[in-house]
This record gives sequence, structure tokens and C-alpha cells, in this order.
Amino acid sequence: MDRKRQLEQWLGVVLTDKAFTLSVASADASFRRYFRVHLQDKTLIAMDAPPEQESCTSFIDIAKLFLDCGLHVPEVIVQDMEQGFLLLSDLGNDTYLSQLNKDTAQPLYGDATNALINLQLASKPNVLPAYDAALLMREMQLFPEWYLAKHLNVNLDAAQQSVLDKTFTILTQNILSQTQVYVHRDYHSRNLMVCENNPGILDFQDAVYGPITYDLVSLLKDAYISWEEADMMDWVVRYWDAARKAGLLVPSDFSEFYRNFEWMGAQRHIKVLGIFARLSHRDGKDAYLKDMPLVMDYLRRVCGRYLELRPMLKLLNTLEGQEEKAGYTF
Repeated sequence: MDRKRQLEQWLGVVLTDKAFTLSVASADASFRRYFRVHLQDKTLIAMDAPPEQESCTSFIDIAKLFLDCGLHVPEVIVQDMEQGFLLLSDLGNDTYLSQLNKDTAQPLYGDATNALINLQLASKPNVLPAYDAALLMREMQLFPEWYLAKHLNVNLDAAQQSVLDKTFTILTQNILSQTQVYVHRDYHSRNLMVCENNPGILDFQDAVYGPITYDLVSLLKDAYISWEEADMMDWVVRYWDAARKAGLLVPSDFSEFYRNFEWMGAQRHIKVLGIFARLSHRDGKDAYLKDMPLVMDYLRRVCGRYLELRPMLKLLNTLEGQEEKAGYTF
């Protein structure tokens, strides 16, 4: 029996034979799928997470944790761990991505950063897995494995490998020195919903305890939507000011905080390029290829702005046969 048919039979039982129809709500980069359950008087969301590939445990645990932190996340109504099915409350159809424009960006990002500060203020150590050096490095290794070797079909020589290794080490050292908080880990426009208690927050099951700039980078250096750097800088300043006033341990010097934000972004974008390449070459999800140029542009701009990361920019130029672009350095 296919998974959808199995899900429909399960829903028939848990909804006590109420009439319903299903429509596709979304599918993410994992094996999870989400269906909207249409009932006579309301809609719900059914998650299909095949147990051999995905676990519902972390979703359930972190949903409760984030709810306790004051965030707006789906309510788990019914769970079936053995089959890998969850029935959830529905946060609606309106993603941030569908609603963001020059007029809505300021209030929507304001809501998102306020929620982020609430999450960070509630953070405690030893609750979520640590975003440690091993995990940071493992993520960045997706770049040479999948983006370079599989996507570009290039192999690094010893000198090029040394540049990559040194860059990864520099980024990791900076990231581990930052204040550690709860990290959603994918806090961007496809996982935030515009709703009454804004924002609704999805796809949090991989949350960790890690650097304070990570989710802000995910939000403002989004792989799926871009903004003028002056606007981005303004939103970073607004977050930094609010975070300081709330008592979060961020650097008192904004330039230091912004460097941390940018270097965190470099790590994330190195990882994301590897993930997007893997999604295409291993999983046949080629739609992510169109998002690579923006992610690479973020990475190039950061590497061009900091002396320590300039060798990485030169390496990227060599591997992709590009000249350095004007505007990538101050």
C-alpha cells in the first residue's frame, strides 16, 4: 500500500469517519510530506514522515519546547510514531515568501526578529544538541563533496584544499566564540507563515543549541529572496539594538556583531551550496539549482569583504572560471 493510501486510512480512523479530502500542502527537502486535510468546518495538516527515513520524535519534542518559549508553532493533535503520521493544526497558506515585498518587509521581519529574540531569551544549555565544531565541519564538507566534486566535477589540488581547510577553520573558530542560544536552523521565508499570531513557525525539528547569529542569517540572507544590502543592514541593526535591550549577550560594537553575522552566513552558504547540489544529483530535486546563484553571490560578497576570507574568493573564482567582480571588496 502506498503512503498516501495508508495515511488516508489512518485519518479515517482518527477523524472518526468524518468526511475529508486531502490536498498537497508542501514537500520539503527531506522525505517528509505535508497534506492539508479539508473538513467541513476547518482544515488540519497531516505530516507523512516515513519511519525508515524520518523521525517524528524531534518534531514533537521541539514543538513543545518552542511553544513553551512563546512561539507560534503547530499543535500536535494526534500522533502515530509507528506509522510516521502526525495530525497538526493548520497555520494557513501564506508563507513569508508569498507575502514579502518592499511594503511588507519591515513589519514582517520585525515580527520574525521579535519571535527570534523571545526564543533566544528562553535558551538553556543541555536541552538541544550542540551545534559544535564537528557538526559545523560536517556541514561544510558537503561543499567539496557535492558542489565541487559532483556539480562542478572538479578535484582540488593540495594548495586549494589547504585554502578550503583554513577557511573552514577560521569560520568555525568565530562561530564557536559567539553566544550560544536555541537555533531553529532553517528560519527563512518558506518556513515562516503570515498569520494572526505572526509569525507561524514550521520545520523546526532540526533545532540545535548554537550561535546567536545563525537564525538571523537564515532570515535575512535567505536563499529564496534577496534585498538591497542597505535594507539588510538596517534590519540587522534593528535586531542588534533590540537584542541588546532585551539582555542578550551580543557584542556592544555593531561592527563586531555584523562580522559575526557575515561569517556565520559564509558557513551557512557553503553548506547550502552542498545541500542544493546533493538534492539535485542524489535526490533528483533539480528545482534547487535555480537558487544556487543567489547563495553563491552571498558567499562571494562576504569573502571579498574580509581579508581572512579573500583566499576563498580567489579559489571560487579559479574553480568557476570567473573574474573578481567589482563591488565585492570595500
